[in-house]
Amino acid sequence: MAPPVVHSLREQIREHIVEGIVSGRWKPGERIVERRIAVELQVSQTPVREALRELEALRLIESAPNKGVRVRELTAADLEEIYPVRAGLEQIAAELAAPRLSEDASRLEPHVAALYEADRSGDGEAQVRHTVAFHRELVRAAGNSVLLHTWESLGIEVWTALSIRWLGTVQESYAEEHEAVLEAFRRRDPRIGDLVKSHVLGCAPRA
Repeated sequence: MAPPVVHSLREQIREHIVEGIVSGRWKPGERIVERRIAVELQVSQTPVREALRELEALRLIESAPNKGVRVRELTAADLEEIYPVRAGLEQIAAELAAPRLSEDASRLEPHVAALYEADRSGDGEAQVRHTVAFHRELVRAAGNSVLLHTWESLGIEVWTALSIRWLGTVQESYAEEHEAVLEAFRRRDPRIGDLVKSHVLGCAPRA
């Protein structure tokens, strides 16, 4: 059994803020007060400040002198920018992972099954969670730590959730699309890299 994942305090605070943005607790343009978060979570302001810096690097928030930190007013164009970068990374990952996943795709299968259930129940949160988990396992299967780190740094889960919540970019069937990718690995499709790239680009919001 794999050991439980232990998140640092900074990561826990970051997840708390991200959840607040995705859920609409903090709306676009609204100020996020560092001290208030520290009091609410009963922590010092230092890890809150560190978490906010990370989210600013992800372009989710912005800061200005004498104005504090605010949630960015994101547009469809902002959200769309990440997809060509992500598609290129996942194209490389798919080509590297193909030999491994053609032999054993069991790391992807549970997420496809979970997506069928999420599609049936209309569970948007589960759709986001298992879509991102599917792609994370695909990238992880490439066995390239630099590639995985670069992909993780894009904040895929956050941007996917925001695309769905703010722009309504809901697909008809998350499960069927991901099962098609899974089957392409199983049949050793020589075009797997291009198929994965097209799949990711097809998920992009349209400005």
